[in-house]
Amino acid sequence: MASVPARPGQSTTAEDTLARKSRDENIVSGGHLVAAALKNEGVDTIFTLCGGHIIDIYDGCIDNDIRIIDVRHEQTAAHAADGYARQTGGLGCVVTTAGPGFTNALTGIATAFRSESPVLHIGGQGALTQHKMGSLQDLPHVDIAAPITKFSASARSTERIADMIAMAARECFTGAPGPSYLEIPRDVLDAEVPLDKVVIPESGRYRASTKSIGDPADIETLADLLVQSERPAILLGTQVWTCRGHEAAIALLRGLNIPAYMNGASRGLLPPGDPHYFHRTRGDAFKEADVIIIVGTPFDFRMGYGKRLRADAAVVHIDMDYRTVGKNRDVALGLVGDPGAILQAVHDATTAVSNNGAKRREAWLKQLRELEKTKTEKLMPLFRSEASPIHPYRVAWELNEFLTEDTIYIGDGGDVVTISAQAVQPRAPGNWMDPGALGGLGVGTGFALASGLAHPDKEVLCYYGDGSFGMTAFDMETANRFGAPYIAVIGNNSAMNQIRYGQLSKYGEERGNVGNLLGDVPFSKFAEMLGGYGEEVRDCDEIAPALQRARDAVGSSGRSAVVNIWVDPNEWAPGTKRQTMYK
Repeated sequence: MASVPARPGQSTTAEDTLARKSRDENIVSGGHLVAAALKNEGVDTIFTLCGGHIIDIYDGCIDNDIRIIDVRHEQTAAHAADGYARQTGGLGCVVTTAGPGFTNALTGIATAFRSESPVLHIGGQGALTQHKMGSLQDLPHVDIAAPITKFSASARSTERIADMIAMAARECFTGAPGPSYLEIPRDVLDAEVPLDKVVIPESGRYRASTKSIGDPADIETLADLLVQSERPAILLGTQVWTCRGHEAAIALLRGLNIPAYMNGASRGLLPPGDPHYFHRTRGDAFKEADVIIIVGTPFDFRMGYGKRLRADAAVVHIDMDYRTVGKNRDVALGLVGDPGAILQAVHDATTAVSNNGAKRREAWLKQLRELEKTKTEKLMPLFRSEASPIHPYRVAWELNEFLTEDTIYIGDGGDVVTISAQAVQPRAPGNWMDPGALGGLGVGTGFALASGLAHPDKEVLCYYGDGSFGMTAFDMETANRFGAPYIAVIGNNSAMNQIRYGQLSKYGEERGNVGNLLGDVPFSKFAEMLGGYGEEVRDCDEIAPALQRARDAVGSSGRSAVVNIWVDPNEWAPGTKRQTMYK
């Protein structure tokens, strides 16, 4: 039986902890088994919205010192569990009631699925004794969840609850991470069973190592490729941060003098100005590189399905999931395993070589650095635009200037994320969050809440489009209530503007503005309603002062602030104009 940490003055044995709320010290309820199993998985926080099917889990969490964060909408709960996993590197957990509680969370679970985020979704269900009778909120949850999870099952007996949670959690970390779903019928959850009939797998004693380097021969092959390479380039994707392999990646870059590009959660692994950090020349580098290493990101739409890498390049693909390597594009070499462990092993293999080519690659880095400078200078007129209405590129530039090493930046929107990615350069690892490959709107509030709870010493800033802000904004109250206030910045063009561009291009003015225009909403009033600071900005020179006033207000009041910036609705990102997301 596993040991479960207790609060001061309480027993430290799992038996006593689990039986604390029971009529008999030798029996335990299903809800307390859930909490004990979550504790063993390292879960210290659950995100939830209450419902009659799941309340015994709350009782168990109280006795196991698991923080309960109750939100106003289950979509936010699921996004917050995802965000918490991304920020802590551990297992995120969302708990929902049956029926609508479950379905409300599905967008968040689908986001975690496409973003490879380890989230355990525990859901309620009607009693087994009411199976197929039409009980309250009854739905085939397990079947619905199966296509967007790595594991989807129902706990059919109270004795098996802890074991089933361990099974679901294990699947979350098998290969590339992802979400799992476990349904627990109400009578199974509420039942009490003898402790001697329960199995709780002990934390750390039933896991295989995930730090595999794959085939050692492939490590040597890649090391030889890099040593001989004249013009290598590497793209570090989300998995590098997910597995916390960034230090190994950085050591390889520095040791072999390789230019690096970053996408997804790996943005910020190197700070702006680092000699190996490149931001604007990825396409140029890939056109000329003799070896291209893609680490922890798939050949999906963001990579042009691999077509943006020239056919004759030696492409190396490293990923945690075998199914991803070489999908959509042939590769010269594929390695499956932990990205950090693989990059460390490759670096170790090159240290024995007296001449690893680092010096001769200085000209290659200089060439790319000069091109970076040229491209930045070309963008500066947009970044420093004095236009009225405010140019969205100016907002992105001001946000980048505002960031500190302790600011977690979250992008929630369409063009908002696309444009800000051209300007915003996070200053430290883990300081960038975005919707990921699913491209869903509304992630920002849950991500901000989770980030503030995971890192109370950091500043959290979420840049929303006005469409995305309207989806989940009411859980800003939740962030305030739990002491995780943040700065919300809204690029307000009163439209779902990324989609609007495609409609205008296809159907013209008369029909292009259908189904995508929103009202002119002074969102600053929303923050004020919740006791926080709000400001409307219509002059580009007021952006920086407004952001500073918001920062000061959050620090002094402990309430979230909203800076509502009115931007030009007739400006779009280049990718939106080319509709690259559909190509």
